[in-house]
Amino acid sequence: MTNNFYQQKENFFNLWAPYYDCLFTTGFYQGIHKRLLEYVELEENAWVLDIGCGTGRLLNRLAAEFPTVKAIGLDLSPLMLRRARAQNPFRKRLIFVSGNAESLSFADEQFDAVFCTISFLHYPHPQQVFEQVSRVLANGGRFYLVDAYGGEKNHLVSVPWIGEMRWYNRQQREQLGTEAGLSAIAHHYLLPGILLTIFSTHTEQS
Repeated sequence: MTNNFYQQKENFFNLWAPYYDCLFTTGFYQGIHKRLLEYVELEENAWVLDIGCGTGRLLNRLAAEFPTVKAIGLDLSPLMLRRARAQNPFRKRLIFVSGNAESLSFADEQFDAVFCTISFLHYPHPQQVFEQVSRVLANGGRFYLVDAYGGEKNHLVSVPWIGEMRWYNRQQREQLGTEAGLSAIAHHYLLPGILLTIFSTHTEQS
């Protein structure tokens, strides 16, 4: 995939950043985050990574729910990150950095949990993302993947200004996880058409 693909994505989210927290988007993500938190388990002083963090809303909610959690939010868009930093009430525990989910610049087994909420559909190399998540997850760590449900087939669409987007069903998600050394341990619908899949390192299951 050429750099033009990533540049197109970055340009789109830079344009969207000033309007990202509008009423509709806020309500949509608030509903997803509220349901997601019902299934999240984090130990004391857990380290968390949120890939495709946008303006940081999920990490803000996690930090409020879990008072000892420390987290890094990663996004491709500088303007999304600027807004995330500007509205971060947990500066001692949350930081936001620029990066690509397909090439994470973090240490092996650095995080107790990784989140990806409505951004996986944008990644052109999904297996590479799973490999990176598996690498940075600690023993017993969990990967919370939230995205639109792909139905029986793998849906691929190309939208002007946004570029290609792809949706995955349960079986495809599970296969991506298996090939990266992660086990899918649960699926939950958070909203109609929005599916949470929870993955764990294989070592937790042994």
